[in-house]
Amino acid sequence: MKSFLSQYFRIIFLFSLVILSGCSTTPTENEGVTDPRDPLEVINRPFWTFTWDYADKYVAKPASELYTAYTPPFLRTGLYNMALNLNEPSSIINNLLQLKFTAAAKNTGRFALNSTIGLLGFYDPASDFDWSGEQEEFGEVLGSYGLSDGPYIVIPGLGPSSVREEVGDYVDKLYWPLVVIDFWPNLVRLGILGLERRASIRDQEQLVLESTDSYEFIKNAYFQNMNYRLYDGSPPIVIDENEEAEIDALLDEFDDLD
Repeated sequence: MKSFLSQYFRIIFLFSLVILSGCSTTPTENEGVTDPRDPLEVINRPFWTFTWDYADKYVAKPASELYTAYTPPFLRTGLYNMALNLNEPSSIINNLLQLKFTAAAKNTGRFALNSTIGLLGFYDPASDFDWSGEQEEFGEVLGSYGLSDGPYIVIPGLGPSSVREEVGDYVDKLYWPLVVIDFWPNLVRLGILGLERRASIRDQEQLVLESTDSYEFIKNAYFQNMNYRLYDGSPPIVIDENEEAEIDALLDEFDDLD
């Protein structure tokens, strides 16, 4: 019940932001929006300030540093493997929905092998067979069918997201076995994933601190990462009209030399 309520209130919060963004802007104000991906900037910026300057500085970062410093490496790796292993069934379905049958087969093999011989995922024997640990989310399924990210949002205390990702995360939680995991075990799972993700960006933290606008820096990095994941590491090269005109002119010059 608690897990259901937490998901329910997260969705209510999400759609409340969308409604507020529609009510708080007028056609004249929309003309001045510099980034169409971020119509909620007036709400997102204070949420980001709270998240980065307070929640991360005083909670997430210290907790991650303590966890990585005092947790034995083998235990830390095993717990992280177990947390990721629970996402494999959703990755199987999400890959099938994108007709990625080879990836779905690898996810199936990983889950079967790691959940048995790997002791519920604590160990990762599937890696010995070069079965990739890459996982797919339902948000990527929606993106593969042409649905855009939607408005950029900052979840207080958690960080950057988008409407598409939030909807995708909600659907992913409806897959087995996540849907049958009780509140506290799921909270531990999410805590481990969060601590590891915070630890993984430790080396990039200085880039955020040195940026002129950390909000814009994180937002652009977020969309680049979403695009990278959507295209499985090979996003298409986008060329604007000016660059395309310059390339065409350069090609014409080469044609004249023939």
